[in-house]
Amino acid sequence: MTFRWLKHYMPRSLYARAAIIIVVPVIAVQIVVSVVFLQRHLEDVTTQMTLTAVREVELIMGELTEPATQGEVQAQLRPVLGALQVSLRFVNDGTVPMADLRPWYDYTGRQVQRILRGRLADVLAVELPDSRMVRLYLGSALGPVELIFDRRRMSPAAPHQLIVTMVAFGLLMTAIAFLYMRNQLRPVKRLADAAQAFGRGHMVSYTPSGAIEVRAAGSAFLDMRARIERQIEQRTLMLSGVSHDLRTPLTRLKLGLAMIDEEDAAPMLQDVAEMQQMLDAFLDFSRGVSESAPEKVDPVALLKQVVEDARRADRDVALVACEAEEGDIVTLRPMAVRRAVENLIANAVRYGSRAEVSLAVTPKFLRIRVEDDGPGIPADKRAEAVKPFQRLDAARNQNQGGGVGLGLAIVADIARAHGGALRLGDSERMGGLCADIVIGR
Repeated sequence: MTFRWLKHYMPRSLYARAAIIIVVPVIAVQIVVSVVFLQRHLEDVTTQMTLTAVREVELIMGELTEPATQGEVQAQLRPVLGALQVSLRFVNDGTVPMADLRPWYDYTGRQVQRILRGRLADVLAVELPDSRMVRLYLGSALGPVELIFDRRRMSPAAPHQLIVTMVAFGLLMTAIAFLYMRNQLRPVKRLADAAQAFGRGHMVSYTPSGAIEVRAAGSAFLDMRARIERQIEQRTLMLSGVSHDLRTPLTRLKLGLAMIDEEDAAPMLQDVAEMQQMLDAFLDFSRGVSESAPEKVDPVALLKQVVEDARRADRDVALVACEAEEGDIVTLRPMAVRRAVENLIANAVRYGSRAEVSLAVTPKFLRIRVEDDGPGIPADKRAEAVKPFQRLDAARNQNQGGGVGLGLAIVADIARAHGGALRLGDSERMGGLCADIVIGR
């Protein structure tokens, strides 16, 4: 038997699931104890006490016989009634109730009424107006009789006290358990926040705390974060060093080609320019997001500046929509985001004729969209397009020149460093490629 269907109805947070683990057993125990207490203890005790009272009633009713009168009977039974603490009254005014009376919440009253009607003959009505009095109406040879008993002689006094006490202490212990559980889950939440911040490119101070298992997980996270930082630093230093070292021979090649006839040097100059372009791409890829720290940025102002710079470079770019208020601040690495948007614009105008940029900022995420009117990228090749050094020129317009296969990889790397993603799709407005940088806030 599988319980996968139950997962759809279970809460997703650890705190809520732990709360269920605490609350469900407490409620189950209280229900079982309440049922057992009501069915076994209360019913048995009430039955025994009521049967004792029944025998006393039978003793009293045995004296209500003719030819004695009502006054003689009352005088004869006065010592017995005083000893039994029972009040007797003949109902001669016809005010005998037509039905039993019992509050809806009186559980033991139901048992009392059932026993009295089952063991006594000529019961006219049984009234249980409250927890302190019982009025029993019986028919006799001398007329209807009203007997008034103390309720405590037929059922335990305040039978709900145990249940109320149990529920009260259950709630108290549950509250204490919640407070303790919250204190135990706080280190887990701190670890999750530190891991989420690191995934978005933010470094937050974190010290392992809590239970032994949580401390072990926190220490493992710190070791992992340190290794990742060292690897990123080593990659950046290696690629930057190689790219910078290659600039020197390229500069010498340019100087040497400048002394050759322009017509003969043109093909080699083109090769040198392509190598220079490749080195610049390698440098951008190696830098990643390391060149700037996260800071509060106005995304509207940032995009406007990027679009204006692209226009000054004779690129047909327009900022078409900004679903955000100016002054809406978002934590970003501005230089990295600027380079990502510039790469998307460069790709858009390289493979199409124009590009449109839009921005949407919500309380949960930021989305920067760049659309073009080019041929786009087939859906089955989009995952490959964001990998480093992958060139899909066959799917694009080769007449506009190609890149080195790092443009979209740089954008995807920057988006991931912010805890977001690069999403590629089809542009409904322009018919080309639609590239979205989605970053969570």
